[in-house]
Amino acid sequence: MYGTRVVVIGAGIVGAACARELCAEGFQVTVVDRGRPGGATTAHGEGNVLVSDKGPGAELELARLSRRLWPEVLAELPAAEGVEWDAKGGIVVATTESGARALTEFAEGQRAAGIVAEPMDAAALGDAEPHLTRDVTAAIHYPEDAQVQPVAAATALLAAAGVTLYTRCEVTGALTDSGRLTGIRTTGGDLPADLVVNAAGPWAGELSAVLGVPIDVRPRRGEVLVTTPMPPTVFHKVYDADYVGAVGSGSAELQTSAVVESTKAGTILLGSSRRQAGFDDRLHLGALSAIAAKALRLFPGLAGVSVMRAYGGFRPYVPDHLPVLGADPRLPGLWHASGHEGAGIGLSVGTGRVLRDLITGRRPEIDAGPFRVDRPAVLGGAR
Repeated sequence: MYGTRVVVIGAGIVGAACARELCAEGFQVTVVDRGRPGGATTAHGEGNVLVSDKGPGAELELARLSRRLWPEVLAELPAAEGVEWDAKGGIVVATTESGARALTEFAEGQRAAGIVAEPMDAAALGDAEPHLTRDVTAAIHYPEDAQVQPVAAATALLAAAGVTLYTRCEVTGALTDSGRLTGIRTTGGDLPADLVVNAAGPWAGELSAVLGVPIDVRPRRGEVLVTTPMPPTVFHKVYDADYVGAVGSGSAELQTSAVVESTKAGTILLGSSRRQAGFDDRLHLGALSAIAAKALRLFPGLAGVSVMRAYGGFRPYVPDHLPVLGADPRLPGLWHASGHEGAGIGLSVGTGRVLRDLITGRRPEIDAGPFRVDRPAVLGGAR
């Protein structure tokens, strides 16, 4: 593998994790980004490393692999001292009887798949989150849920990889020879490569079309509110059970749910929303209002707290809600690592490990078949 030239397109956290794994194999890795490292989707995420929001199946297995790898990867990064890692756990709550039944059933399925999902009674919930509403019909504690500072993590991954990095460099076309991808054309010149990895996040669909083999990855917009710094108020990642439904919805319309968590700086992040609006980057006041209202139902004491900013970002959406990970059979030499939607930060290190194993011919720790590129959800709607 030594001497193999790889170009990774995308310097977000998924591209950075892939670059690190491939560099560790001795590949000569170049990373290309249209902006700056971690400056797009990665910079607009909350840093979630979650198992609580995924039902049994392929994505949950990738999440379990990633959750195990995150502490190991951070321990190996020379620049990891500045990366905030908070294994604070998550609490999912229901506030209706029907929600309680759905949450309990969902947690039972996760436990059968090996996830630690602990029911909490009112006393335990009050001890864990004293400021949370008492109008809760069910609560499940997920001690494996964690949070990482995404931009710092992406930067540390790239620094450890020792890649050649080109920023503000747009991909304009493919270099091919006898039907094989041999590099890319960019605004900074041609870059020959033995392998190219499309890790362009929400732009992966557009990029794949530029390379001549479109995949159906679309942008899905989300917004977050950030409060001013506060005394300790929220001690876990806390969200309403309807968050899982919003994540799994295929609707293009606005989906909102209550997601509340603190940062080590004392601010509180309030989410979340999902809607398909193309690459329109204007904040949606209706989404922000709905986020605030739902957050207040969980934490009424936040009513007098000032919001110091709001931000939004694009997530890479695939209609069947599974990442796209593996070789593109239509164009030898092209690999994809995208389509993680809002879970990319948490799934990044597992994605890098699986991609490395697939490229080097090893058998990945998990079944990568469900993520294959040539499945109907990925190719069926591509244009």
